[in-house]
Formats: sequence, C-alpha cells, structure tokens
Amino acid sequence: MLVVGSWSLWYLISVERQDTCWRSACDKIAFCSSDYLYCGGKGNGNALLLNTSCPLLQQEDIKDPNDFDFGIFLDALHFRVVEKRKFWTKLLYCFWWGLRNLSSLGQNLKTSTFVGEILFAIFISIIGLILFSLLIGNMQKHLQSITVRVEEMRVRRWDAEQWMSHRMLPDNLRERIRRHKQYKWQETRGVEEDSLINNLPRDLRRDLKRHLCWSLLKRVLVFEKMDEQLLDVLCDRLKPALFTEKSFIIREGIQTGFFNSAHLNAGDFCGDVLFTWALYPHPSSSTLPISTRTVQAVTDIETFALTADDLKFVAVQFRRLHSKQLWLHTRSMGRHCRNKLEKSLREEEDRLQVALAKESTNAPSLRATTYASRFAANALRALRHNHTTGAKLSPTLPLLLHKPAEPDFSEENDS
Repeated sequence: MLVVGSWSLWYLISVERQDTCWRSACDKIAFCSSDYLYCGGKGNGNALLLNTSCPLLQQEDIKDPNDFDFGIFLDALHFRVVEKRKFWTKLLYCFWWGLRNLSSLGQNLKTSTFVGEILFAIFISIIGLILFSLLIGNMQKHLQSITVRVEEMRVRRWDAEQWMSHRMLPDNLRERIRRHKQYKWQETRGVEEDSLINNLPRDLRRDLKRHLCWSLLKRVLVFEKMDEQLLDVLCDRLKPALFTEKSFIIREGIQTGFFNSAHLNAGDFCGDVLFTWALYPHPSSSTLPISTRTVQAVTDIETFALTADDLKFVAVQFRRLHSKQLWLHTRSMGRHCRNKLEKSLREEEDRLQVALAKESTNAPSLRATTYASRFAANALRALRHNHTTGAKLSPTLPLLLHKPAEPDFSEENDS
C-alpha cells in the first residue's frame, strides 16, 4: 500500500506541476486565458507557446531564474507519462519509480525549492526507512528463531550421539537413528506438532484436524458410510508419524516365508481390515488381531496413524456403528482389497511359470533363475520356521489363520 501511495502521489503531483507551469506562463502572455489549458477550451494554437515557455530542463541546465524547475517530477514529463493514454504503461512506470526510490530511501531525489515537493521527498524517505526497519526486524527475529532451534537440535544430536556411544550401538543402527532425526527436523523444524495442536481450543483443533485429515479419511472405502460427527472424532484421533527409507511401519505377525508386494502412493492407506475387528461386538475381540502384512517405507514419508485402541474407542462411544449393514460393507471392502492383492500374486506366479516354461529346454535366463531362487529360498525359510516352532505344514498350502466366527447382531435387533 505504501508503494502504491507513493507512486500515485508522484503521478498526480506531476500533473499539478505541469499545470502550475502553464498557468505561470499564461499569465505572462497577452490575451492568454487559463481556459486554454482545458481540452474543451478554445485557443489551442497557444499550446505550442505554452510548451515553449515550460521547457523540460535538468537542474544543472537551468541558467535563467525564470525557467521552471520540475524537480523530482521531471521524469514523468520528460518520458510523457502524463500524456500517454495506455493505462498499463502509466501504471508500470509509476510503480517502478516508487519502488526504486523507496528501496533507496529517496537518496537519488533532487528536489526543487517547492515546499510541497520537499515534503513529498521527506515522506518518501521516512516510508523507505520504516519499510527497511521492518524488513531488518523480521529478518532478525527469523534468524534468532532459527538459531535457537538449530542450537536445540545440535544439543539433542550431541545427547543422542553420547547415548549411542554409551550403548555401543552398531554403525548401521546409528545411521538410521541419525537419518530419522534429520528427517524429523526437516519436516517439523523443531516444532512439536502434537503439543502445539493439543494446546489449541477444541473448535480450532477440530477445524485444523479436519483440514489435515478429512480428505485422507474419505479415501478409505470403509469410512464412506460414516457421518461427519464420526469422521471428526476419527480426525481428532489421527496421529502424525514420520518414517525414513526402509523403515518397517508394520511387521507381519507370523512369517510364512512368502512375500507379496504392493506399492502405496501418496494418499493411499493400509490396515483398513482392522476396522472389521473394531466393529466385532463380542468380548473376545478385545484381543488385538495379528497383522498379516508387512509395510515398509520405500522413501522418507509422513503418515497419519489410527491405532486399534482409537478405533475401539470410537466403536464403543458410538454404538450405532454396530450395525449389520455397516459390518457387511466393511467385510466386502476388505474382501475387495484382498482380491486385488491375490490377483497381483497370481500374476506374479504366472510370469514365473511362463519364464520357466520358455527356458525349460535351454539354459535358464537370469530373470527365471532369480524367480526360481527366490521361490526356493522363501519355501525353505518357511519350512525351517515351521520346523523350529513345531508346526506342521500342509503339503499344498502354508499355515493359515482360522476364520473368525461371524458376529451376532441379534442383541442389537432385540434392543
């Protein structure tokens, strides 16, 4: 606003100074009236005489005391800014003039003895000083804040290094800890998000959580039939978490030796089958289910986690979730996700069979050998695992978890 005000005043005063010069010259000319200065007036033949009487001279070129000194408004008249009819030409040039002189604190302004011009130049210098002091103050506060946080980070890193040395941790584990600390610093800049959000008022915290997590929850298919109140509670329960590359987010509960891969992109989710467990109405569901998947971070990622206890809390607080329709919808979504994963596994096995069939008569290719060696290694690892745990392996299928009993919603219907 200050820049706009400065160049706007400069343009208007430039027009006024040109008008003052013409009126002064007209008073010295016989039969000259100020009506000639207006567009609708007569006597346009005197325009050349007026322009001759008001030459655009630099201050060092003024020899005659009667010559008019335009001072800092000479550029607007010399480059015919006040005469141009193109609005954008006037706007850009005047804006550049105001920005240039405010940034230089008006040091290049050569004023005349006109009092209004001197006051305007003082105004430009004061506004430039104010803007410069505000800039320096904000930069100083920013640098001080960064310095304090960097010092805190340095102290924490030093403490962590001392602790790792005291515990004699291996180098690879130390490097993973350093990477996690560095990634957390890059994402949060030393700000503890949990404490910051929890200290906010309830309505503000709800709006903030909705802004951060609402779109993520709407992506989960099992949450499609929930109303806004339930989604607000889930948003409030979501916790941010950071994971570095190759970190395990979830580990499979029972290792079968076979690895199924699927990539999750930005905004994707996993673990939605846990919601079926949370809706299970029997007391035996208090036991946490065993994870059947291993989730590993391929790159450094930022996630929002919803724990099993949080899901159970929401299910207990809102009894209307215990409906057969919602439970069946959740089961169908879970089957849909499992079918997609099984389809990808079958496609992988088909590619293996095709590669082995093509190379059955010739020397095996590198790809087929890799598939075969991986399959054999996984099978041997599964056999060794079951042998050490005393479990018996089926001749065709690995050990599978028993299917849980279907929930009984008769109590809900009776109520």
